Amino acid sequence: MLSQLIKKAAVLGSGVMGSGIAAHLANIGIPTLLLDIVPRELTKEEEAKGLTLQDMQVRNRISTQSIQKLLKQKPAPLTSKKNLALIEAGNLEDDLVKLKDIDWVIEVVVENLNVKKQIFDKVDQFRKPGSIISSNTSGISVEAMVEGRSEDFQKHFLGTHFFNPPRYLKLLEIIPTQYTDPEVLSFMKTFGEDVLGKGVVVAKDTPNFIANRIGTYGLLMTVEEMLKGGYSVGEVDSITGPLIGRAKSATFRTLDVVGLDTFYHVAGNVYEKVNGKEKEVFEVPAFLKTMVERGWLGSKSGQGFFLKKGKEILELDPNTLEYGPRKKLSAMSIELAKQEKSTGSKMKALVYADDRAGQFLWNTFAQSAIYSAQLLGEIADDIVAVDRAMKWGFGWEMGPFESWDAIGVEKSVQKMKDSGLEIPGWVTDMLGKGFTSFYKEDDGDLYFYNKGEYKLVEINPKVMDLKKMKKQKGVIKKNSGASLIDIGDGVALLEFHSPNNALGLDTIQMINFAVDEVEKNYKGLVIGNQGKNFCVGANLAMMLMEAQDDNYDELDMVIRQLHKAMLRVKYSSKPVVAAPFSMTLGGGAEVCLPAAHIQASSETYMGLVEVGVGLLPGGGGNKELYMKHLENLPNGVQFDLQAVANKVFETIATAKVSTSAEEARENNFLDLTDGISFNGDHLLYDAKQAVLALHEKGYKAKVRRKVPVTGEPGYATLLLGAEGMRLSGYLSEHDMKIAKKIAYVIAGGKVPYGTEVDEQYLLDLEREAFLSLIREPKTQQRMQHMLLKGKPLRN
Repeated sequence: MLSQLIKKAAVLGSGVMGSGIAAHLANIGIPTLLLDIVPRELTKEEEAKGLTLQDMQVRNRISTQSIQKLLKQKPAPLTSKKNLALIEAGNLEDDLVKLKDIDWVIEVVVENLNVKKQIFDKVDQFRKPGSIISSNTSGISVEAMVEGRSEDFQKHFLGTHFFNPPRYLKLLEIIPTQYTDPEVLSFMKTFGEDVLGKGVVVAKDTPNFIANRIGTYGLLMTVEEMLKGGYSVGEVDSITGPLIGRAKSATFRTLDVVGLDTFYHVAGNVYEKVNGKEKEVFEVPAFLKTMVERGWLGSKSGQGFFLKKGKEILELDPNTLEYGPRKKLSAMSIELAKQEKSTGSKMKALVYADDRAGQFLWNTFAQSAIYSAQLLGEIADDIVAVDRAMKWGFGWEMGPFESWDAIGVEKSVQKMKDSGLEIPGWVTDMLGKGFTSFYKEDDGDLYFYNKGEYKLVEINPKVMDLKKMKKQKGVIKKNSGASLIDIGDGVALLEFHSPNNALGLDTIQMINFAVDEVEKNYKGLVIGNQGKNFCVGANLAMMLMEAQDDNYDELDMVIRQLHKAMLRVKYSSKPVVAAPFSMTLGGGAEVCLPAAHIQASSETYMGLVEVGVGLLPGGGGNKELYMKHLENLPNGVQFDLQAVANKVFETIATAKVSTSAEEARENNFLDLTDGISFNGDHLLYDAKQAVLALHEKGYKAKVRRKVPVTGEPGYATLLLGAEGMRLSGYLSEHDMKIAKKIAYVIAGGKVPYGTEVDEQYLLDLEREAFLSLIREPKTQQRMQHMLLKGKPLRN
């Protein structure tokens, strides 16, 4: 039995990928040893210090520098700078002996088989029996790496291909060898999903595995079609991004971000190992070779397919290698597709259109779909692995086979045949047997086609699908803003589903109903959803409209209702667990703060951002954040009430937003007992378990207590700090007006220092301040600007 857990890891190779993997391991709390080669020469700085090549400071220099670079990289590899303490620097000569204490060794050295084999020869001498060894190779055969190793090494060895950056990209391809113990494979798959938070796909030992093989083919086919059809770089990017369910960076912006040198290497790796027509496809076009030779590698070199000149972005002409204005493709099919709601419907409208957009997308889609089908069995055992790899590795909304279903398999195959394309035999056979789609849904369960039958798509039991639950169990109650759903085991879930999950009166009504229903009939409540973001705040358009119509009584009523609803959440007799993820801003954060427990996705960007639209938090956020700070202070220890008020004021007045759940904890939006889920797909499951745990412990409703405030002296101190920011140019006159209101609310108004006040008193101060600010013309200008431009106005 593989009973050991991975308590300590080592990463061999501290380049961008190796250090990124080490950072990801540190983020989840695994102490990690990061090793690299010993330098052969001293730097000028080392010489000036009188150091020699024998000094450990020099011998560990490469890995030490890589660790320090983690603090400067963007996007940030670390969820908190504190995690840096979990990464230990070392080198591959002095520190291999430390592998005796390591549970998982990950090799991330140069992509050279001989170098890797030499490394593994040394690892085999020092590793402890039963420890897992893996390679993060993106193209070298894992079977070849393990030749000549000990039996225990071979049993515990496999490929683990992370995608860059490891913190953000979900895909982890696991590649077993013929020697890999099935128990090791099973353990790493579960560990990858449940602990590392990855979407794990088991791939076969073939060039570039699944995602890079299909993704690189698709990119090269796109380049080929662009050249053949006379499209421009900008035109292609305008139709190969969000319009068809792909990343915003589309095709050529993606290549710029990845780096043309990296793409050149990945394509070359397949080119060297395949034959025939496939080899021709993977031969990189001449103009791309020239770009690499010139150092036009994309973002890292300052120019690639795009070049920024001042505020203008120029696009490259692949024929002349000169830059010109960026173009967008215009076609009737694009306009028709934009009117469709689902990505599948958009694609269907596009690929069958007889215009420039339709022709381009049909040609690239048809060839990529056929290629994916041809590789089935060679790169992966089933279509589910292929689809998941492309979604998790390349950010596609739908994988190749899901996309094929969306446009209609029978209709598209006929068009492919009419175009002279050769259809893979198993697809023709599938249609011949009467199976007309790669996937089918039955009673909420999803099945996929496999060798003449439909098989159930296996899903980790920790993945909850709200759409499926609503189909199978129905909805307890819903309105336009939210639904209450029974998610089993005596737990209900409140799902927001208004546009952007914004809070309005309909949502507030459902919050009140949810608390009532749960207090009567359930063990507890989860507040969560599976939208793009948890909640981006209140309905800004509605508030602006009411303010412009002078309906301040209506706004006053809405704020009072929201305050009451948040107090109901806070003092519910049954535990309420909030499950935030992605953007959790303004009202989204205010929904979470009063909950009995917060179970946040690791990638949660939480903050009270109302100052950006000329307001202060209006849903109780000022009071709740202040109280959260107070509650997190140790019992019986003297503390400075003013320091707490200063910290809360700074967080709200500067609209500080966390870049992770861990940082949200550092900003006191989460406390030490709140949980963090590293796999976003497991978030609702984890939140449900938190509800059940609180219920089992005999949850008791919170007791309402008075709140100590800093009063008039504290208000004066906060104003002094704000005035300093204004004089330094950080705050405009209107910013200063907002800051004064925030300071007044947090200080508790004109009362003596240390006065204990009721929560409702603080809520009344907040409501009055909010209503006074929304009357201001400059605030209304900021609100209007945010609605029109999507970014704050500084006025």
